[in-house]
Amino acid sequence: MTPFGRRLRALREARGISQAALAAALHVSPAYLSALEHGRRGRPSAGLMHQVCEHFGLIWDEAEEMARLARLSHPRVVVDTSGLSPEATELANRLSRRIRELPEARVREMLALLAE
Repeated sequence: MTPFGRRLRALREARGISQAALAAALHVSPAYLSALEHGRRGRPSAGLMHQVCEHFGLIWDEAEEMARLARLSHPRVVVDTSGLSPEATELANRLSRRIRELPEARVREMLALLAE
């Protein structure tokens, strides 16, 4: 699940809206909405972001937060380390191989470290 997908699902469930009903309101297929929530689809388009914000009445900070989550929600990331140190390239490669094995607590620690 992506950060955007988790937030979208939370909004939908908090308002008691089924996936099928939200998909219909957004003019997308239920399969696409499910894939978006589960992180099997990339980040949403600007148009879909606008529809989501409008549907849930998100403005200002809430809308900006959804946009931020969408930017962080591409499930297939490519890291270009050309021109960086060998250590940076090693880090990117090790992370790509081991990310599925990392416990959630360690992932949160790493995110906190990167947020500094």
